[in-house]
Amino acid sequence: MQRTPGILIFGMVMAPCGWILDLTATVAPNWRTLHQLPNRPTDAVMQQGIWDICLVTETSSSATSTNRPCGQADSTYFGNQIIGIAQGMMVASLIVTLIGLAVAIPGVRCWRENPNWLVAGLAGLLIFCSGVLTIIPIAWYNHIFKNLTSVTTSTDIRVGYSIVLGYIGGIFEVLGGIVMFIGICRCCGGKNRGERRLKDVVPRPNRRSDQQSEPERRVDVPRLSRPRSTSPSSVAYTNSFLVCNGSLPENAVSLLLNTSEALLTSC
Repeated sequence: MQRTPGILIFGMVMAPCGWILDLTATVAPNWRTLHQLPNRPTDAVMQQGIWDICLVTETSSSATSTNRPCGQADSTYFGNQIIGIAQGMMVASLIVTLIGLAVAIPGVRCWRENPNWLVAGLAGLLIFCSGVLTIIPIAWYNHIFKNLTSVTTSTDIRVGYSIVLGYIGGIFEVLGGIVMFIGICRCCGGKNRGERRLKDVVPRPNRRSDQQSEPERRVDVPRLSRPRSTSPSSVAYTNSFLVCNGSLPENAVSLLLNTSEALLTSC
């Protein structure tokens, strides 16, 4: 069974992570915080989200909340245009992400040899759109959060952690959707889908086998050993020649020469 392509694994990991972050950013009442509230203790902080408002009392030694009454009424704050738009777009983003994941499961189909790239690409497009639906209200709110009207006035207005989580979740979904959508078209020889070329899989044949084998060439090497001549040699061998040549020992050579001289003298 062929392993699941990396681009589909990347998208299937990034999309659920982004969905969890978006869900936290949607329900958490911490899109902005109001500090130094009038007629309130100095450690009182107003946390405002798109669904609820909480009044948090913090201790002077740590940021641990000791009192957190939520459900604060503020019709002026919820009457801002961005609040209604953010509510609708964040909920739509969560729903579209779930639809994209539901479409991606039969498209990726890791239990099959090859995925359905058309269905997986459609799922990537849905996940990408869900990320865009998250980033638009988050960026809009972050741009005007200090100018939003509210019953509670404050001179120290800070961005909440929901904005950060929304940004990260939206970026995760955008990246995961783009990467999954890339596989809808086969390009670069299938490298975008994790495919390998046939010549990279099959071992390269030996180049000598492809070429026509040439007949072996025989090279005549001259022989160093020559046949001895059977005719008597006319060269007189001296004592020094025989001894230096190593043919006979010195005593044997002397004896042989003396015998030869005696035979010649007798003749």
